[in-house]
Amino acid sequence: MALNIKPLSDRVLIEPIAAETKTASGIFIPDTAKEKPQKGTVVAVGNGTKEHEMTVKIGDSVLYGKYAGTELKLEGKDYLIMREEDILAII
Repeated sequence: MALNIKPLSDRVLIEPIAAETKTASGIFIPDTAKEKPQKGTVVAVGNGTKEHEMTVKIGDSVLYGKYAGTELKLEGKDYLIMREEDILAII
């Protein structure tokens, strides 16, 4: 199912990967202690600007800052929209 959204200029729409619910040793993490995810998948990419050509593409797995972007909900799913410069790395 394709999203009906196109980010403007150098913005990117990211679907965050769900936070871990269990540690490696098997201990369950309560909702209040979970870390905000910093990894996600690029869902949509803007066209860029004259000064900035887009580096990421749809489907890339990326790392971004803990407080980067703006949270939004589309079609029942959570997404982040942020400038490409807020993305730290492609993994």
